[in-house]
Amino acid sequence: GDVLRGVAPSAVAARFHNGLAAVLATAAQRVCAGAGVDTVALSGGVFQNVLLLELLCERLEGAGLRVLTHHRVPTNDGGISFGQAAVAAALSTPG
Repeated sequence: GDVLRGVAPSAVAARFHNGLAAVLATAAQRVCAGAGVDTVALSGGVFQNVLLLELLCERLEGAGLRVLTHHRVPTNDGGISFGQAAVAAALSTPG
């Protein structure tokens, strides 16, 4: 609707990102409350989107949750490959 009404693309994008962050934060809060945990790990290629990551972290931390994100391993396929290699190494190590 915004696009058809001629709303600036930057405003449409901002609304999208804020809306998605709000929905994800609400879902994460509900899952944490139901599971009795206070830590959320944000992982995967979608979190290459720095704006979405920052908006979601702000909301989750504002709700009192601890947020874990990638720092040394990429969020996308490189991180998956690293994880697969770590699991394979752990399974192949005796004892």
